[in-house]
Order: sequence, then C-alpha cells, then structure tokens
Amino acid sequence: MRIVFMGTPEFAVPPLTALLDAGHEVVGVFTQPDRPAGRGKKLTASPVKKLAVERGIPVFQPVKIRRDGVEDLRALAPEVCVTAAFGQILSQEILDIPTLGTVNVHASLLPKHRGSAPIAWAILQGDRTVGVTTMLTDRGIDTGAMLLKAETERGADETCGELTARLSVLGAELLVKTLAGLADGSVVPVPQDEAAMTYDPMLSKEMGQIDWSEPAEAVACRILALNPWPCCTWEGIRLLRARAAAVPEGRRGRAPGAVLTADPKRGLVIACGGDTAVELTEIQAPGGKPMRAADYLRGHPMEIAE
Repeated sequence: MRIVFMGTPEFAVPPLTALLDAGHEVVGVFTQPDRPAGRGKKLTASPVKKLAVERGIPVFQPVKIRRDGVEDLRALAPEVCVTAAFGQILSQEILDIPTLGTVNVHASLLPKHRGSAPIAWAILQGDRTVGVTTMLTDRGIDTGAMLLKAETERGADETCGELTARLSVLGAELLVKTLAGLADGSVVPVPQDEAAMTYDPMLSKEMGQIDWSEPAEAVACRILALNPWPCCTWEGIRLLRARAAAVPEGRRGRAPGAVLTADPKRGLVIACGGDTAVELTEIQAPGGKPMRAADYLRGHPMEIAE
C-alpha cells in the first residue's frame, strides 16, 4: 500500500518500523516540529523523524497539519494514512485525502479510555486487561469504527513507561494485520458502543500529588500510572514504583501517610486509607538516580510514626 505515516513519540516508532519491514510503500512521514529538550534546550527531532531520516523517507513537520500540511499530503497521494500518537487533530479535509481512509493505532481497548493518555488512565483505574485497537479515524476524538483489537495482561508492578513500550510493539503487529485484512476484505469496521465508552482527560502535574487516604491499591496504581510523567512525589522524593502491602504487625490504626516501616530488610511502607498500606519499592531522591527503596534506606534513615 502507498502510505503516509503520522506519529511523533517513541510509541510510534515500532508501528512505522513494522510498516517498512512488511514492504509497504511509506511515501512520507508527518511529525511534530522539533522541540527544545534537555538542560540546554537544544532543538531535538522526534523519535519518528529520526527513524524516517535514517530510512530516507521525506519528513513534513507542519505546526498545524490542517492548516499547513494539506497540500503536501495531497501531493503524496496516499491510499492510506496511518496515525500513531501524532499529537494533532485531523480535519475532514485531511481525512478525505487518502482513498482508503486513515487507520489509527490507539493504545486502549476501545470504547474504553478515549483520549490522549489511555495507558496511564488504564493503570490509574486498575485495569488488569489492557490492549490496543486499530480504528478508522473520523472527526471525533477516538470515535471511529474499530478494526482489530489485541489484549494483554498488565504486569502487577508495570509502570506506564514500560507498558507503553510493550503496547507499541503489540500495536505494530496489529497494524500490519489490520492493513492486510483491509486489503483482502477480511477486516470489517465495527462501530463503537457509545453506551460503553469512557473518555479520560489529559494528565497534569497536579495529579502527582498523592492522597494517602485512598486505599493502598489506588495509591500504588497512581504511582505506576504517572511514571515517567508527571511522576508522584513525596517529601521531595520521586516515587517510581510501588505495590499494595500488608500492614506490618502492631502498626494498624496509623493515620494515612504515616511511615510504618523504613529499613532495608522490611522496606519502606506507608499507611493508606482503610487501614491498608503501600510499599514504595523504587524511588529517586533529588539529584540522584532511580534506586530500590531498600538501598536508599541504608544511607538515609527515616523516622517511624509512633
């Protein structure tokens, strides 16, 4: 197929790679403009742009594709456009250009978790089964007809960053199957059930504040869901990984947020709502590197709540 690919972050790299490896003719890549990154704020290309340049694919970086990219896209004459975390809204004029439509790789089991941060919200809400859906893009936000789905079980202590990497590979495999099915007619679009849909808002820095009065499972899910961004913090420490834990013997009844244990052998355990507890298993001190909480405690003793 003659394809134009639209994507920006690392999540979109495996789908683009899969298209190329499957022998599809990718005639152009649209991605977000270079952005300042790092301490020096040096303009940096997106992961998708880097791959496209390596593979000799023409790159287009309109600030707004619906305003600045229409003619470039039309000149490429794609049969199909493929989007994966592109980061821009496509107008109807854009959607009308590819003769066979636009296929999107969305990292949730639609119609659940529409929106820009479906993986984080799946973890936040405690979903055990997660996955990817390919769909035909329309003018709504993740409202188009579904094509194929792939499911997987979320790891008990899997962070959003880790799950994103895994789902991007799953999505890449699903994308290749989807295009083959569209070509031979074996894949038929299925409308989403609007009664079952959920829409989740964008993530914000404020979400990194922990409410210790929540049950331990919810606190652990928040820590995992917001790693790597915006990341939960506590006493100036970044919380990277956690799990619900048993309340240590003799430590019941402590106020939410109280430190129940803090030593290398028994771990760093914090009281949560409903007389539950969460163990912080991986943390990052200011100016330090990510490390096991047990290792941190060897050189940084903490006061235990009475």
